[in-house]
Amino acid sequence: MKYWPYPKLFAHRGGGSLAPENTLAAIKRGRAMGYIAVEFDVKLSKDNVAVLMHDSTLERTTNGVGAVKDKGGDELQLLDAGAWHSPEFKGERIPRFTDIAHFLLVHGVMANVEIKPCEGREAETGRLVAELCSELWRDHAVKPLISSFSFTALQSAVLAAPELPYGLLIKTPAEDCLIKLKEIGCVSLHCNHMEIDAAIVRLFQDNGYKILSYTVNEPERARELVSWGIDGMFTDNLAVMAREFPGYLSPG
Repeated sequence: MKYWPYPKLFAHRGGGSLAPENTLAAIKRGRAMGYIAVEFDVKLSKDNVAVLMHDSTLERTTNGVGAVKDKGGDELQLLDAGAWHSPEFKGERIPRFTDIAHFLLVHGVMANVEIKPCEGREAETGRLVAELCSELWRDHAVKPLISSFSFTALQSAVLAAPELPYGLLIKTPAEDCLIKLKEIGCVSLHCNHMEIDAAIVRLFQDNGYKILSYTVNEPERARELVSWGIDGMFTDNLAVMAREFPGYLSPG
């Protein structure tokens, strides 16, 4: 992929450790720290409303109980998704993906949308999220980079919106990942930074793919990854990484 508009640093789950993950408050915090690219997770409610949420269940990041896939979109929006983090964010809601997209587009923030399907809903989540991205970013030059650990979700997404850029998420990359990347039609590979070395970075770049790593919180490690030619890093340590690498907040 010759055209790569994204910067080297992405704010993980919107605001890293500075705000409750996958909320509008998190994305606002990331933007306030200078990040023009954010990563976040999207899954479907029971009635197919796309919402920002990492876990399949509600207990860790909200005051709700049970599985996300068993709750309607309106029901999810009644929950508190901020108090678990700190009193400052009490009352923060689970955002709908469409609302987040509008905020990003108004404020010129790029997105890495991770499709995080509930169990058994891989194909439909991939399709619906891709269709939303295609429609919402239709008139915008820089499209969201869509990624997932789910091969099925990515396949479904590509069929629904082949014009969008896609990335395969995998913990430990190996040469056989090249087959999967080609089969899906991906432009990038996203992997655990602890599972790669300079040779792995070269392997995928030499085959025409960008390689990104998660979750990079230590400047020393970031410098090593950059020395290997890494194309992107996701971080929770927003303040320190922005201070150490201000040039990585912008493309180029």
